[in-house]
This record gives sequence, C-alpha cells and structure tokens, in this order.
Amino acid sequence: MKWTRYTLLCSCCVLAVSQIACTGVPRRHLRMSQHRAMRLYAENQELMNENGTLAMQSYQSQEAMTAMAQEQQMLSQQLAQAQHQLDISNQRLANLTSERSELHARYKNLLIRSRTQQSPLSEEATRRFQELARRYPDFEFDPITGVSKFHSDILFSSGSANLRDSASPLLRDLAQIMNDGPARNLNLLVVGHTDDQPIHNAGVNHPTNWHLSTNRANSVLMALKESGISDHRLGSAGYGDTQPLVPNTNSHARQRNRRVEIFVLAPDAVVAGWDPRHVR
Repeated sequence: MKWTRYTLLCSCCVLAVSQIACTGVPRRHLRMSQHRAMRLYAENQELMNENGTLAMQSYQSQEAMTAMAQEQQMLSQQLAQAQHQLDISNQRLANLTSERSELHARYKNLLIRSRTQQSPLSEEATRRFQELARRYPDFEFDPITGVSKFHSDILFSSGSANLRDSASPLLRDLAQIMNDGPARNLNLLVVGHTDDQPIHNAGVNHPTNWHLSTNRANSVLMALKESGISDHRLGSAGYGDTQPLVPNTNSHARQRNRRVEIFVLAPDAVVAGWDPRHVR
C-alpha cells in the first residue's frame, strides 16, 4: 500500500515536471525569437538607412563629378581661346618688331645719306641759317649738309620733353626760314638723341632714353607745326643713346650727345618708305 502510494506520488511529480517542461521551453524560445527578430529588424532598418545615405552620397558625388567635368571642359575652352589670343598677339608683336626694325634701318640709311649729301638749301636760306647760328650759341648749322643741331639744354630741362619757353623764338625763326622762298618746298626730319645715362624718376611718358629721344623730337616737330610748317613736310625719329657724337666719358661729352637734329630734305627724298610722288 505504501509502495503504491509512493509510486503514484512519483508518477505525479514526473507528470508535473513534464508539464512544466512542455509549457516553459516554448515560451523562452518564443521570447528569444522575438528579441532576435526585433534586433534583426533594427539592424535591417539601420542598414536601409545606411544604404539610403550611401545612395544619396553617391548621387551627390555623381553630380559633383558631372559639374567638375563641365567646369573642366569650360576651362579647357577658355584656355584654348586664351592661347589663340596669345598666338595672335605674339604674331602682331613680331610684325610690329619687324616693321620697327625696317623703319629703323630706313631712317639710319636716310641719316647717313643726309650727312654725306650736299645741302638742298639755297644760298639765301643757308646764309639765314648761319645768321641764326650766330644769334643762338647752342644752335649749330652745317652749311655743307644743311643739318641743324640743337643742344638739348637750350630746348629742354633735364629728363623732360617739354620745351623751354626760351626755345620758342629760335624754333619760330627756323620755321620762318623754311617757309620762305625755295625752302618752302623742302622737308624736315627731326631726330632726338640722349646720352647714356638712365632716366631718373622715369615716368609713363618716357620710361627709357628711347622714349625720351622720340618725345623730344615730337615736341620740336609740334612747335614747328605750330609755327606754320605743314604736316606733310615734317617727320620725327628718336635714337636714344645709340648714336653719340663723342664717347660718353664725362659731363661735357654727355652734354654734346644730348641733342636734337633737324635734317633738311629735298622734295624727292623718301622718308620711312613714303614717296609723295606716288600719291594721286
């Protein structure tokens, strides 16, 4: 009887344990599955967000690359245009340099011929030029060639291309001679020269001796024009310090080299390649 009761009790205990085990294990698994599912869902959402961010970044990068490609293409076109303009400018500069060299050679040959040929001035005009030279000590006249020389100090202040007021009477008297009698048919070439010293406080108007010599020649030319000599009879040139009369060894020598020369030219003399006989 006791054994039966004990067996029954054991059976009940086993049954109870079996029931607890049968009902407890699936719930724990369910909770674990739910937690795992939630975690996977969260991870999936995070991955989706990251994918969306990466997709947006990729799109933005693609747009940036497209914009950079367009900008590069535009810069390439601008560079090509700039190179084309530079090539044109270089060609123009080369042409101007060639023309200047040619004009320089023509002027030089003209000056050489003027110094070696006989003066085209009449005896009366020559006499008047000689009288002018006696009245103005800083004015020289060569009756053989007809070349007149003005020492720059009588015409200009140091480093300046503006004529002194004292130079006006001399230039007016010269223009009066050239506008009288047979001299009215002659032409004038005004040529400026400097010494070898660089210009102090060089400005925009004449930063070099080349500019200063040319500007001084132009100032004398304009004064002669204002005194009544026609435009077509006048020409000007500047040689800087390239044609000194004497070596620039001292202040006296440099003073001689600073000068403006006026060459009297016959009507048929060709100046810088222009022949008035060819004009119709």
